[in-house]
Amino acid sequence: MFEQLTAEDRLALIRLVCAFAWSDLEVRAAERDFVIRLVRAMGFGEEDRARVEAWLQHPPPPEEVDPMRIPPEHKRLFLTAAADLIRSDGEVDPREAEDFALLRELLGG
Repeated sequence: MFEQLTAEDRLALIRLVCAFAWSDLEVRAAERDFVIRLVRAMGFGEEDRARVEAWLQHPPPPEEVDPMRIPPEHKRLFLTAAADLIRSDGEVDPREAEDFALLRELLGG
């Protein structure tokens, strides 16, 4: 599934997922676990894993999370990953739902 993504696209996807984890201003254990599983599935190297760990401690800078830079052929995958993250803790905070609706609108999904 992720083999179709370039290294840059995989990093962009994880950056977006981490940003969604911060939507409610708190990264819950289930969300953290989801991100770590995703990182493993994508085969990230040590340097990128360290970067993701930092994003789990502090959200990625907003200017680095630009949905308009998502390649059109990968929009569905990015939306699915964001939705899966949001549901990973068993709760959908209103801020998460609002952010996801905006992302879906921006991506035309």
